[in-house]
Amino acid sequence: MEERESAEAVTGRGLLGDRYFDGVGHWSQHPGVGRQLTLIEIESIEALEGEKKIAIMPGAARRNLVTRGVPLNHLVGREFQVGGVRLLGTRLCEPCDYLEGLTTKGVLSGLIHRGGLRADIVSGGTIRVGDTVTES
Repeated sequence: MEERESAEAVTGRGLLGDRYFDGVGHWSQHPGVGRQLTLIEIESIEALEGEKKIAIMPGAARRNLVTRGVPLNHLVGREFQVGGVRLLGTRLCEPCDYLEGLTTKGVLSGLIHRGGLRADIVSGGTIRVGDTVTES
């Protein structure tokens, strides 16, 4: 995981250069919707530290985008935009044993129902740090 100032979102594929775009992600051999882009609220990561005393860097959550002030769970089944990129929220991105194994014990239970959102790219373009998230 690496922080970038911008990323190119490709319709129907994902983020250019992402492990799932390239077909080498841990779950790449298990096709399904919502594998193109993942988002997580920074507030969830902050709550993990406040409630469970587990501090992780945002990248350790292994989501593509980190948001602030956006209730992501409400975007399941809805189209929304990040900057000029149109997305469809497909399902929650619940934490798993794999994530906990890469981080620390307690991450799974600390992020349950607030581990983020999976989305598909409806209309691609460039996503930049600071882009607003708006519901369509």
